[in-house]
Amino acid sequence: MTPEQIQYYGDELYNALVSRTPVAPLLGRAEGITVDDAYRIQERMISHRLKAGETIVGKKIGVTSKAVQDLLGVYQPDFGQLTSGMAYEEGQDLPLGGLIQPKAEAEVAFVLKRDLRGPGITATDVIRATDYVVPCFEIVDSRITDWKIKIQDTVADNASCGVYLLGKTKKKITELDLTLAGMVLEINGELFSTAAGAAVQGGPVNAVVWLANTLGALGIPFLAGETILSGSQSMLIPVKPGDRFKCTVGGLGSCEVRFSGEAR
Repeated sequence: MTPEQIQYYGDELYNALVSRTPVAPLLGRAEGITVDDAYRIQERMISHRLKAGETIVGKKIGVTSKAVQDLLGVYQPDFGQLTSGMAYEEGQDLPLGGLIQPKAEAEVAFVLKRDLRGPGITATDVIRATDYVVPCFEIVDSRITDWKIKIQDTVADNASCGVYLLGKTKKKITELDLTLAGMVLEINGELFSTAAGAAVQGGPVNAVVWLANTLGALGIPFLAGETILSGSQSMLIPVKPGDRFKCTVGGLGSCEVRFSGEAR
């Protein structure tokens, strides 16, 4: 794609974010768009958020579980940037007013105490660089009409990032086995689903290794203090005002969120 096309679609997606007005899938309009093109569009979109005063506070890996891949028809992981405007902490109601068509994912977040610069990162490197892990919810959102996305669409749209909420229960990663740890998801007090960490790329640590090496090859490091979202262990679940979600990870603890306000 030409620089002018990259600029156009990046600006379009940012304007869709601000106006909460979805746009048609890029794949059907941008002839020949590649995944590399889509990441350049993502960079353009994020640059607007940074100009507006936000900062990069972490990264996320997306489309890691088979359930989510089957739902979206996207069969490879992707990544996006987390900004300060996306971050919430447990105890806060999570407002839906800034979102278009939100869906919740339950996962585990890694908070780093040292930099990681791939490629060549191993699981041991990730474990040593992690300060602690917490259960969390990511509320993904698509600026693409009706979630009609392929990999190029979600990549360009910053991996469908919406907002995220970190739980308060923190543990050293060496105190539990995230691959075998079960996750229980409850919605409005009723059991919705169960899963294990192995559903995410064979384990959340593996997902973070993949992301560190993939970004490292592009010259993008993980930095101390950043939050890394390791990928959903649940289905994508549409949310509405008043819903209460709770995820519990064996050996780690739980995270609860209540949603308020109306999406678009």
